[in-house]
Parts: sequence; structure tokens; C-alpha cells
Amino acid sequence: MIVDANPGSGEPRAPGTPDVDVLENCVRAAMLSPSLHNSQPWLFRVGDGTVEVFADPARRLGVLDPVGRELMISVGAAICTLRLSLHAAGYLPRAEVFPDGDGADLVARVTSAGPAAVPPTVEHLAAAVPRRHTNRFPFTSAEVPDDAIEAMVAAAAAENARLTVADPTHRDTIIALAQEADRRQRAGGGYEKELARWTTERDRRYDGVPPAATGPWDAMEVMPIRDFGQLQAHLPRTAQAFEPDPTIMVLATDGDDRAAWIAAGQALQRVLLTATVLDLATTPISQPVEVAPIREQLTDTGAGVWAQMVLRVGYGQAAPATPRRLLADVLLPEARRT
Repeated sequence: MIVDANPGSGEPRAPGTPDVDVLENCVRAAMLSPSLHNSQPWLFRVGDGTVEVFADPARRLGVLDPVGRELMISVGAAICTLRLSLHAAGYLPRAEVFPDGDGADLVARVTSAGPAAVPPTVEHLAAAVPRRHTNRFPFTSAEVPDDAIEAMVAAAAAENARLTVADPTHRDTIIALAQEADRRQRAGGGYEKELARWTTERDRRYDGVPPAATGPWDAMEVMPIRDFGQLQAHLPRTAQAFEPDPTIMVLATDGDDRAAWIAAGQALQRVLLTATVLDLATTPISQPVEVAPIREQLTDTGAGVWAQMVLRVGYGQAAPATPRRLLADVLLPEARRT
């Protein structure tokens, strides 16, 4: 078989296989994916035409995410970004989820099925990766058009998930449930300590939520956005009025195991990137799906359809980026061949 040299490795590389530089650039893109409290709970191993994606259990939030559901959603988002970036680089991605079994930290193995044309949709989504940021600021009162909602619903369906838009009655119910979930979490033990871990300012911080991204107070105390400035009383923050009738969407999956959580993460990222392409702002609202009794009220347990995330979508000012870990901090050494 004719092979190409793999730069830097001294080993042959099959034709049409992405080299290390391409794969590391894809990892850099995956590192920009959303995660709970910007915890970035992922690790990567770049091998011969392959990227393996691992969960990093040391970065799980034990209070808010005791079973690791949101950790897996975050890792799923990174897998989606990795796939899109590899496709945008001209390679057809192939992802195998839990190749070593459901209980392993190795969550996915992403490889190339060969050279491939880049569809415009993939090109646009991949280009949106560095522009996607969680937006905790007020949105305008402009309605989200039906065609934009249809595009986001289709994006979720492409990743085997369901996205539904709440009508005004259900929207108000979901907001009330989110407010109740937020109150319960604040009253619970360990919440403030865990929040402090991810919001406390320090030099050379590469994770967590910095003050610039916390957003203002909601003057009407209606919008159920987690207050990341709760422990930063020394920082000046303004009170602003948020949109009175937000567009609220619920992302759900068939089933609620680790594979479903990974599917939810991939769907979440594709939805968020689709919204970014459409110049929409987004805010994942996780409180109502972090408190089990409240999550059950958003879930059709009889049909086996489980709520995984609540989203707020609309038009708003640009949100700042949050810091990211260094590439060297998330890359594992290449596995030895036997």
C-alpha cells in the first residue's frame, strides 16, 4: 500500500489520513466547547490518525452533578466539535462511543473514514465554534423566527435528540421550576464552596467563569440564570431588565444512560452552533435538570423521554469568551503499541 510520511513521527501514514497538526487543531476547537461552570472535563489522546476523548472525573462538580450526567454532556459537546472540525478540515469523521465499554473513561474514538468534501453547513458550524459563548446578559424583545427554531430543532434531531419550544404557559412553568431549583441549590450544603471553586479570581486562571462573563443582576429577579457573581460582592454589577417573554427550549433524549448523555451533549453543541450561525444568543439553564424532583416534571418518564437541558434563546449583545486550558494540559501521551 502506498503511504505518506507522518511528519514528526517517522512512521508511515495512510493516504487520506489527517496528520498530527490537523488533529491537534481539531482538539483546540473541541476545547472551546461548553461545559458546566466552564469546568472543561475532558482529555484527549492524539494517535495515528485518531483522537481519543476521555472524561476527566477530577473535574466533575460533585454537588450539582453527583452522577456525572452533565460531565458527560460536556464531553459529548466536545466530541461534536471534534467531528465538525475534522470534517471542516476535509476528512469524513467516524466516531465510536464507549469503544471499551460503557464504564470506561474513554468516551469516544474519532477517526477519519477518508477525504471528504466540506458541506456548507459543516463549514458554517465549524467557523462558529470560536464565536459561540454562553450569554448571561439581557436579550432584546425581538421574537426568534420560526425558520430559526426549525433549524435548531433539526440540529438536535441530527444528533438523535429532541428539542421543543415551550409555549407561553409551559414557558412560565419552566421558569418557575428553574427558580425553585435555584433556591433549593443555594440552600443546599456545599453549593457555595463548589461555586467558589469555579468563580474565584486568581492569576493565570484557564477555567471557570470570570467576572466579565457573569452578567448583570436581573432587576425583576425573574430570569433563572445562575448567579456566578454571588460570591463576588466586591465587584461592581448593574441591575438590568431582562426580556419579559424569553424563548425557552427543552432538549431531551430517549433514555437517560451515559450514551444518552453523550448524545445530548453532541445535540446541545450542534444546536448552540446553529444558533450562533443565525446570530442568536443562547444561555443553557441547567438548574431545573440538576434537581431530580424538578427534572421529573420536565420529563415524560412513561415514554422514556428525559429532559437534559433547558435553553434560553434570543437576540442580544455579544458575550465575552471564557478562558480555556492549555493544549498541553488536556493532551495525554500517545498509547504504546503492543
